[in-house]
Amino acid sequence: MDDYLIKSKSETNPEYGCNPYERPIEEHIAKGIINLDKPSGPTSHEVDSWVKRILGCNKTGHGGTLDPKVTGVLPIGIDNATRVSQLLLPAGKEYVCLMHLHREIPEDQVKGIFNEFTGKIYQTPPVKSAVKRELRVRNIYYSTIYEIEGQDVLFRIGCEAGTYVRTYCHDIGEALGCGAHMAELRRTRVGPFDERNNDLVNLHDLTDAYHFYLEDGDEEHIRKAIQPMEVASSHLPQIFIKDSAVEAICHGAKLGAGGICKLSKDIQKGNLVAIKSLKGELVAAGTSLLSSQEIMNADSGLVVDTNKVFMDTGIYPKGW
Repeated sequence: MDDYLIKSKSETNPEYGCNPYERPIEEHIAKGIINLDKPSGPTSHEVDSWVKRILGCNKTGHGGTLDPKVTGVLPIGIDNATRVSQLLLPAGKEYVCLMHLHREIPEDQVKGIFNEFTGKIYQTPPVKSAVKRELRVRNIYYSTIYEIEGQDVLFRIGCEAGTYVRTYCHDIGEALGCGAHMAELRRTRVGPFDERNNDLVNLHDLTDAYHFYLEDGDEEHIRKAIQPMEVASSHLPQIFIKDSAVEAICHGAKLGAGGICKLSKDIQKGNLVAIKSLKGELVAAGTSLLSSQEIMNADSGLVVDTNKVFMDTGIYPKGW
């Protein structure tokens, strides 16, 4: 409760909805997301199709494409959770990279340039990219060198979505006057999905977990391998709403001040926010029209422009 501002008190009816971690196993899978460790070689779309085949589900969708040779965190949504992966696209990312310099440079000089390449930097996306090639600003939260051995530099970088590490290496090489390229890359974090969590699984782990469930009825491993889709929204500011407001939001209504129970303290106007039930279910996402304090002070009026609905209609009773 300490993390939230309490706007109004309300109880949730146990007859409707369900705690995301207590869903029946079929629903858990259909509303699940996997923190998958992508291997080197296949495209992200190929990995998607393999997951679909392993689980026998109707559709899958990943949050943030990785190049074929790049390994690491690739969140994959299943069936109902496919669209939730969209919430991860603007989330911060982290990578571990091996950069190769085209000639040896003194260590202190390399470290000095790395210090300059933090904060706001300018980048032009590479020729092979899915976006328009124009100069843009990206934020580098941190860039830590682990080891320099000859012409190889191993470092970890935390960055804004849309940052190209290949371009980052090239630009550092240009600044050093020697040239450089990205030799190897591994993504270690996408928003709340981190390789240091205990929930990172590879395709073999997923296959085994699903077979344990199918053949022995053992749900433990598949519940660990597949997380509730709500995890994909945990990096966003949160707004929890009354049971009576849920069905209206599921029909695409904008969120009014009267439907809110509690909210994150740090919401700013224009933020993408997660709208959740009091049981913690992800109902929708939308753009906040007010700051946290303005929402707290509002007795009426609209506070969130709902633009993505994730919960099906008919789960909660109509409140109008």
